[in-house]
Amino acid sequence: MPQIAPFAGVRYNLSRIGALSNVIAPPYDVIDPQLQAALYDRHPANVIRIILNRSEPNDSDDAKYVRAAGFFNQWLADGTLTQDPSPAYYVYNQKFEFAAQSFYRRGFMARVRLQKFGEGNIYPHEETHPKAKVDRLKLTKACKINCSQIFGLYPDPENEAQTVLEAATIGKSPLKATDHLGVEHTLWLVTDAEAIATVTAILDDKPMFVADGHHRYETACNYRDYLIEQNGPLPEDHPANFVMTQLVSMNDPGMIVLPTHRLLRSTPRFTSAELMAKLGECFRCEKIGRGDAAATECWEQIELADRQGLMAVYATGDSQWVLCDAKPAAAAKMRTLAPNQSNDWRALGVSLLHRLVIDSLLESAGHPKPTYVHQVEEVVDALRGKGTLSENDSDEPFTLAALVMPASVSDVEAISLNKERMPAKSTYFYPKLLSGMTFHKLT
Repeated sequence: MPQIAPFAGVRYNLSRIGALSNVIAPPYDVIDPQLQAALYDRHPANVIRIILNRSEPNDSDDAKYVRAAGFFNQWLADGTLTQDPSPAYYVYNQKFEFAAQSFYRRGFMARVRLQKFGEGNIYPHEETHPKAKVDRLKLTKACKINCSQIFGLYPDPENEAQTVLEAATIGKSPLKATDHLGVEHTLWLVTDAEAIATVTAILDDKPMFVADGHHRYETACNYRDYLIEQNGPLPEDHPANFVMTQLVSMNDPGMIVLPTHRLLRSTPRFTSAELMAKLGECFRCEKIGRGDAAATECWEQIELADRQGLMAVYATGDSQWVLCDAKPAAAAKMRTLAPNQSNDWRALGVSLLHRLVIDSLLESAGHPKPTYVHQVEEVVDALRGKGTLSENDSDEPFTLAALVMPASVSDVEAISLNKERMPAKSTYFYPKLLSGMTFHKLT
């Protein structure tokens, strides 16, 4: 594990804001305009004004970043935000429901010393995009804070580190917030020197895998490098050498990864017979049927089998769902299509779907960026022209859809250690971590 350390976080003053639920928000990249507006209306000090400040009439290019910094500095000055007097590890747990089951995911926030990807034992698993990093760097330069934490995973089969921290919270009252999805978030401060030293030692020789926040992590590295370019080498303990990170054991029983299903436009409108003919060389194909019931049956079979090579494709040409099970020929074909990737990468459901099925067998490479959803019901609604999708989505009907397994935590570990990046939207770690629970000052 790279060096981790406690930090003195900046947090909301409850006597000024009433309830923490009023001022928190999910990460900026999952906030649509409707939620952005709702969070603006919820409280005048909601963190949305920092993480995703909305454009105003006659704004200059960078006005929203300057405005975000103004809010942060104003809230510090008037006591809406205050800095904790002592460095702490912040135990941050989440209670949530999914698929009629209750889960409890445990973790803690620390600051993690930055390493560029590929130069140490912090591993990414997804690609990043320049536009998002430019945006986040402008915000960081203006505000000089980490306003949202990275989500990092580490191996700990016995969950030793979290057990030590949980023991240190006994008898302490947590801070609590409930987000717009009903997820309950709780936060405790651990300042006990012995507990901090023990946890730091437990994690000392472990790798960290970035589950979420790749753009924010690379932005933190870019901001550190920017300061060095401007001012010369930073002191070893300068806060910009670190990034605020939520650390969760890969073995925590509350860890779940949701699927990210695909909806595509501008492909041919295949019939089920055409799909089965094109895919038959590499997949055993079975026509399941039409509509909601068939989509649900497909997904139930995929989940029950729990195999990356099992997926379902919707033929819009005759409104049929086709269940597709990879044969050995699929692996052989993938070795030809992706010779420089590992077997782990080639066996991923999303790799098979995009590289083999869509790009090669269906000859639909170059299609517009897919629309991504997480629930089967959302797929069905979208195919019917119903439901709420992203602000940039087109009104053009979808021409293809696919249900695909998510990459697992063990897949993330294996592919990260291979120093590979998964295809986009291979994982969706649920629930999201909240922005506004703590801030990490970079000055």
